[in-house]
Amino acid sequence: MRATPAELRDALGACTELNSVYRRLVKMALADLQLIEELISQLDQEIASLLGEHQDAVHRLAEVPGLGVESAQQIIAEVGAKAATFASAKNLVSWVGACPGEEESAGVNRIKRSPKGNRQMRRILYQAANAAVKHKGSIFEIVYRRFVLRLGHKKTIGAIAHRLCRLIWIILHNHVHYQERGPKVCEKAKRARTSRMIRTLRMLGYRVEPLGNRHNKRDFRP
Repeated sequence: MRATPAELRDALGACTELNSVYRRLVKMALADLQLIEELISQLDQEIASLLGEHQDAVHRLAEVPGLGVESAQQIIAEVGAKAATFASAKNLVSWVGACPGEEESAGVNRIKRSPKGNRQMRRILYQAANAAVKHKGSIFEIVYRRFVLRLGHKKTIGAIAHRLCRLIWIILHNHVHYQERGPKVCEKAKRARTSRMIRTLRMLGYRVEPLGNRHNKRDFRP
């Protein structure tokens, strides 16, 4: 539902013809939803606890546009904190099955035969690619605009997912941080996104201390 809680309360309160039975059913449904959200929160905390020793890798992956703390944790669970199993980015791409132009969107395969590879990782990559292209001024938005008219949305997202997969290997394997190549990403947007990521990390139990450096960027200390 796209309505806010206040709008829902207003709508239900104004509906005088809504039978009391249905009101109780709605209340029960909301209680179930709250329970599910609490269980998800507990699982998130458990995952963060298990990945405590790899929190630096989580931080570095979460910096990538389109990814976040939860996506970073899922990726590390699949490929490891250093992607040490894969000798090159090409090996990781092959294992995932994230080939450019593949007829797949958000993990849903559009062709009859099932592609080889890790479906969970492909789902994460395609979701991340769809989110990354919405970051104004980022390199992913630029690449998307450059190719979408010629390739169409699905194939362009597939190509960006391929790039993300290679980028993930570089960040994990070489122990480096993401550097934005897009020319229009302002410092204000970077700081806002960093602040959101820090809040999420702290909610999950990670110890994060933002430190300013000479370039007015933020680093992370576990």
